[in-house]
Amino acid sequence: MTDDETEKAEDTSARDRDREQDRDREQDRDREQEQQLLALEKKRERYVWYYLAYFLFGIHLVAFVMIYAVKHAK
Repeated sequence: MTDDETEKAEDTSARDRDREQDRDREQDRDREQEQQLLALEKKRERYVWYYLAYFLFGIHLVAFVMIYAVKHAK
């Protein structure tokens, strides 16, 4: 191989390495973004359950007060 051919082969392999590194960085970025979205979804789902629990507690509290009022009415 001549010096020109060796230099071209090195340039090509360097470009391939750069492309592979860019692809790896992009995959890492996508994976990190997906993890963040999953964490946010989990947090929001937890809040939905909290709101449901408070709502059901409030409904039962109102029902017990109404039952008490009806039973003790004159």
